[in-house]
Amino acid sequence: MSDAPGKPRRPASRGIENDGGLAVRAAAARALVPVITGKGSLTGLDDHQVVARDRALFKALCFGVCRTLPRLEALAAKLLVKPFKARDADVQALLLLGIHQLLYLRVPAHAAVGETAGAARLLGKEWATRVLNGCLRRLQRESAALQAEMDRDPAVALLHPTWLLKALRQAWPDDWRAVAEANNVPGPMTLRVNRRHGDREAYLDRLAAAGLEARLCAHAPDGITLETPCDVHDLPGFADGHVSVQDEAAQLATVLLGPALAPRPGARVLDACCAPGGKTAHLLEVFDIEMHAVDSDAERLARVEGALERLGIGARLAHGDATARDWWDGTPFEAILLDAPCSGSGVIRRHPDIKRLRRPSDIKALAALQARLLDNLWPLLRPGGTLLYATCSVLPQENSEQIAAFLARTPDAEATTPPDVAWGRPAGAGRQLLPEVDSQDGFFYARLRKANA
Repeated sequence: MSDAPGKPRRPASRGIENDGGLAVRAAAARALVPVITGKGSLTGLDDHQVVARDRALFKALCFGVCRTLPRLEALAAKLLVKPFKARDADVQALLLLGIHQLLYLRVPAHAAVGETAGAARLLGKEWATRVLNGCLRRLQRESAALQAEMDRDPAVALLHPTWLLKALRQAWPDDWRAVAEANNVPGPMTLRVNRRHGDREAYLDRLAAAGLEARLCAHAPDGITLETPCDVHDLPGFADGHVSVQDEAAQLATVLLGPALAPRPGARVLDACCAPGGKTAHLLEVFDIEMHAVDSDAERLARVEGALERLGIGARLAHGDATARDWWDGTPFEAILLDAPCSGSGVIRRHPDIKRLRRPSDIKALAALQARLLDNLWPLLRPGGTLLYATCSVLPQENSEQIAAFLARTPDAEATTPPDVAWGRPAGAGRQLLPEVDSQDGFFYARLRKANA
């Protein structure tokens, strides 16, 4: 497959040489069924269902198929004489897996075809081996012509659903294609160095001593980006809380809240919708504050607790709905971080199943939820306090338009988002970062100050 403009760079996983066998392909097919049927995601994907030597391939297959799904499904529809029945979604998943291997992975062609077709036996569907073998053999013969035909559709060529491409083009007429292309490349592995254990320059030396190449992030003062991702347990001091994994854009929340917190030791701070806890932890690493963190998902809240325990820091965690106040003790906060639920349109490269699972109607529903959160949390902020609104979205309905509407209905709120920072671009009363290859995810921030009484 050529690297012509508009087509994704090959995923970083393409260097995998192990063919993986039947079991890993059958396991990947089972894991993909909820995604391709719109009933589940890859969140919490368990790679322990395959043997250790196949886990890298298993994850590469699952995430790779989701990343390239529009092209894979278009080709599958062309290759099949008639579509599989709904009960055979696992066989459909095997076909998508086979196509992905032939186009994107350095898996030997005989393994991509033979092992994928043969995996149907492990799914109890031996009849499908012949169908899968025929489809994949045809793709081998006619790959260039079939791809050229399918890629006439921009949604196929850019690997995004039509509605999302339209939304990106409307929001970012000069950048929409670059955003889509960045979404199709796995994001870099970026670290956040815990200041309590030294600065990032010293940690960069520790990485070099461990044989890990890395560079300092341009905008996040605690950030380092690895040249090549690795297992977290290979990071020096990870188990002891010296470093965490967090994208550079997400680390900027602490930078923006700095002016409100640095002069106030012991300030009461709320992190609303806090899971999985990266920003909670970063604030505690940098500032001497009394942190309160709330999230409506008990399972994800437990992950926050685990992350804080590894780092040796603590917060007052509450399981609750931030659109209500039954978890609040009645004392106002000096600062609030609202990391609002959103479309995730800025982090598609890390969660490629978003492209299948998200619907246009979700954006309106999410915007309504974000508005309720803002209206409910604003009264919890003391006069003169700061609220930082954040999303990992690139859509104006959730970002600049959301904040414009809030400011219009909230007389005691004023925007204080700094206009002179070196990252992102102005977006109404906030600041928007778009995803960039080998750089940060897509993120939006708006800093708001509550007028003194």
